[in-house]
Amino acid sequence: MSTFQPVRGMRDLLPDEAERLTYVISKARETALTYGYKEVITPVVEPLELLAAKAGEEIRQRMFIFEDMGGRKVALRPEFTASIARLVTTVLRTEPKPLRIFGVGSVYRYDEPQKGRYREFWQADFEVIGSNKPEADAEVILLANSLLSRVGLKGYAIKLGHIGVLRNLLTQEGVDEKTQNAILQRMDKKEYDAAFALVDSSKCQTLLRGLLNLKGENPFETVQNLCTYLKDYPKALEAAQYLSSVLKLVTESGCSIETVDPAFARGLEYYTGVIFELYVPELNMALGGGGRYDKLIEVFGGEPTPATGMAAGIDRIVIATQAQQTKLQKQAFKRVAVFPIKEELKVEALKIAQTLRNAETPVEFEIMGRKMAKALEDADKRKVDYVVIVGEREIKEGKVIVKDLVKRTQTEVEIKDLKKTFAT
Repeated sequence: MSTFQPVRGMRDLLPDEAERLTYVISKARETALTYGYKEVITPVVEPLELLAAKAGEEIRQRMFIFEDMGGRKVALRPEFTASIARLVTTVLRTEPKPLRIFGVGSVYRYDEPQKGRYREFWQADFEVIGSNKPEADAEVILLANSLLSRVGLKGYAIKLGHIGVLRNLLTQEGVDEKTQNAILQRMDKKEYDAAFALVDSSKCQTLLRGLLNLKGENPFETVQNLCTYLKDYPKALEAAQYLSSVLKLVTESGCSIETVDPAFARGLEYYTGVIFELYVPELNMALGGGGRYDKLIEVFGGEPTPATGMAAGIDRIVIATQAQQTKLQKQAFKRVAVFPIKEELKVEALKIAQTLRNAETPVEFEIMGRKMAKALEDADKRKVDYVVIVGEREIKEGKVIVKDLVKRTQTEVEIKDLKKTFAT
């Protein structure tokens, strides 16, 4: 027996697991299409300089980095946004705005493996490029809401914030960008004491701690209290007012926002505006999130271009559907097996199998050379719905025997009518 196992943090997805993952991906694609997004496929390997530019210190430390045979420093992508920004600054730079772009695939981070956290995992990424309006932020949040609804999740919650509140407050208090990044990294992990300890000013520490106490049960009241709190910080107040506009657009479009958190931060350094995350009560982890990043494309050499987007954690959404015992709403196919009674009938049987496959009926053909009793027993175990038995007498009459393994009945059916028999 082989002793080979997957590399730590990587996984084999067995058929049932792969089915659930690809189901969520299919729902992500459906959602993207309904919002007018076009799919792009970007490389798994990108230049290190691109991926590290604004990823955030924690992600930079967890990237899979190596040198290629040309001596170039490259890395496995830890997320999609940098790759999308690269596209926007190069081949898509002259495309009319807004650009609505969608991508799905595996991403890589050298995290400590645990439930919902792997070193290879899957994301669906949605980006809107070219709009600085609240409507663009609202669209991405509504899209995220639609995706969770489409996969059948219940009771999920959306947390909303604005990174500009924190950054502008810190900037006005004289805190440099590097220190801001370190503070936000720790706030993202809820390490508030460690975050606030990085600020020298006791006034600034008090201001930041005050933001923690503003979070209330009513999102609109929280935003109103936040605006009052920031009356002496014009740029931070402007961010809070923008957040209020997004909140109004989203909620009046029928999407509930559970929480507005004035002290909410996310780890990626490129965020400049509204940010959000998605949760279900059964799991203590975000299913996805995103936000506005108005300066990233400029960092990569493009024209100043506003942008916003979100990434959905496919693996975590799968875990959430399992926790809620969500049934996959798949297209109902009848599973059919075709068995020839004799060796001499296998060509005729294969023709019948191909005819059904061409009519979009999934068919398994007997390729093990088993006796009929064994073949039927195997089909039953694998939950095949029908078996088409190709016999010598029936073929001469242009017929086959159709055995219903669910109802335990069998009938003779003319071959010309077989497609109609299994039509869904």
